[in-house]
Amino acid sequence: MTDSDPLARYRQKRDFRQTPEPEGAICHGGRHEGLFVVQKHDATRLHYDFRLELDGVLKSWAVTRGPSLDPEEKRLAVEVEHHPLDYGGFEGVIGSGYGAGTVMLWDRGSWEPLSEDPAADLAGGRLHFRLHGTRLKGGWHLVLMRGRGRGTRRNWLLIKDRDEEARPGSGDALLREATTSVLSGRDLAQIATGAPGRG
Repeated sequence: MTDSDPLARYRQKRDFRQTPEPEGAICHGGRHEGLFVVQKHDATRLHYDFRLELDGVLKSWAVTRGPSLDPEEKRLAVEVEHHPLDYGGFEGVIGSGYGAGTVMLWDRGSWEPLSEDPAADLAGGRLHFRLHGTRLKGGWHLVLMRGRGRGTRRNWLLIKDRDEEARPGSGDALLREATTSVLSGRDLAQIATGAPGRG
């Protein structure tokens, strides 16, 4: 990956003749903050892909146990390759190859950094931000875990703020309650079989 093409790793990992994922492009024209999405991904291991729009791409993390509204739950978020903004609307089945499995659009909305320079915050290892989603709201933190990654992998923690949107002691309750797509109303099994979504 280079600064001139932040989507190089994304494209290198995929054969767009085989995958329905969008090839996408960098959104030029300055800094972009706005979109956030969470995609539930039933791949080799079920996880939730957390994405924030910044500098023309979706900065992305694989949250292995999914987000929690409990501030005591510090969820591992493994930094992965940047994704194109078009990916923010993707839901479907990746049939084979990298990331094979079913993808659900589990949450989406807008986000706002709680500082003047979110790119510098990410580079420094701590980002504080607010989410305005269907399921995730209020303040959140991404905190880099120092010296805990293997090789070039960067491990972060996704942590809910103690605010009016927090649900202390709730653990995984949100993940048990929210099992359908915010886009189509389908669950993973319905997406996998191509069942029609809501009109």
